[in-house]
Amino acid sequence: MNIIHEKLKQHPFLIATHRGSSMGNIVENTIPAFYAAVQSNTDILEIDLVRSTDGKFYVFHDGNEKRLLGQDRNIKTMDSTEIDALNYRNNNGYVVNYKVEKLEDVLNTFKGDILLNLDRSWEYWDTLLPYLDQFDMQNQILLKSPVNKSYLDRLERHPVKYLYMPIIKKLSEIKEVKAYKNINTVAMEIIAKDANSPLFQDETINSIKEKDLLVWINAIKLDEDIILYAGFDDDTSIIKGPEYGWQKLVDKGADMIQTDWPSPLHHFREKFKLTK
Repeated sequence: MNIIHEKLKQHPFLIATHRGSSMGNIVENTIPAFYAAVQSNTDILEIDLVRSTDGKFYVFHDGNEKRLLGQDRNIKTMDSTEIDALNYRNNNGYVVNYKVEKLEDVLNTFKGDILLNLDRSWEYWDTLLPYLDQFDMQNQILLKSPVNKSYLDRLERHPVKYLYMPIIKKLSEIKEVKAYKNINTVAMEIIAKDANSPLFQDETINSIKEKDLLVWINAIKLDEDIILYAGFDDDTSIIKGPEYGWQKLVDKGADMIQTDWPSPLHHFREKFKLTK
């Protein structure tokens, strides 16, 4: 039994924290942010990856260089020497004495029983998968990707079977993933723009669970345009109340909820347990 199922024995659903918890001087996608998330009772740390031009792995969500590093260049066009010379800007916009994390440092720091969801890593799987093998964390690392034949083929060929979760945006992708018998698919992340989406329907969610797969639903709100699950998001949960957001995701069958607000979601989960 993997760590996910062990944790689900203790909780009705698991809390996945998006980029860790960052406020004030603590910056997203850093070890301090991940410490903060753990202290907020998260079960899964969502981590973004990039690879430098000389093949080194770092924890960073590209596209945020101007905001976080004061740079106009995409970090993926930099070599490791250039990346190591950069300093973060904190949440108040001030330069701080903190560098972009190396993936190896994050893995070594959190080796244990916390789940690590490696996001935006799929384009690097040619070198990332062999690199990960040295850490012996195949039951702790949860990989994800869009449903793409090249990604799935690479996962199937790799001898170490990491936990895997495809990002499902249409019904046909469920069948496509399940056709692969040598991938350790344990969950599916489902995206639904509104209540009319096929991936919002109970029959679809039940069909996923009948395949012994878990369901990951996003409560994060990235901006005003991107809707990840029918508007039942963190903003709604905090401003209107959990019953209008997180509760709806639990009612839909979410086994894992990704959030930017792990502490309030944890308090909701504790109250939810009392009703059961």
